[in-house]
Amino acid sequence: MAMTATAHRIDGGLKHLVDVNGRHTIVTDEPNALGGTDEGAAPHELLAAAVAGCVSTMIAMYAQKRGWDVGQIDVEVSYDTDAVPRRMTVEVHLPAGLSDEQCRRLERVAETCPVRRALEAGFVFEEKLLTGGGAERISA
Repeated sequence: MAMTATAHRIDGGLKHLVDVNGRHTIVTDEPNALGGTDEGAAPHELLAAAVAGCVSTMIAMYAQKRGWDVGQIDVEVSYDTDAVPRRMTVEVHLPAGLSDEQCRRLERVAETCPVRRALEAGFVFEEKLLTGGGAERISA
């Protein structure tokens, strides 16, 4: 299944409206210090957000299917952009009252997050630069 995202520049600055699969929009921007207006998350900040949302969703879906009342789930992701290789630390905060077995299962479920799996596996990028007339430019 292919997913698409298309960024549209707003007002000639660094702010963009990103269309996701034709159903949702996200505003991205850069901080004032980098020339943006700080009206949205910087694109690289969305990596941590995607992991946090994915892990939390996977845990909630698993618990819901089993009828477990897990209440509030908080997932905090710290993304170290200076580390080589890049490093993310994921902290899952579960409510008190879950059994050790439930916690172990939810920990394994957190590791199945598709965003995490994709980042761990790596990517191959195919890039095309199209000019105003739609003609593709090939660069050496």
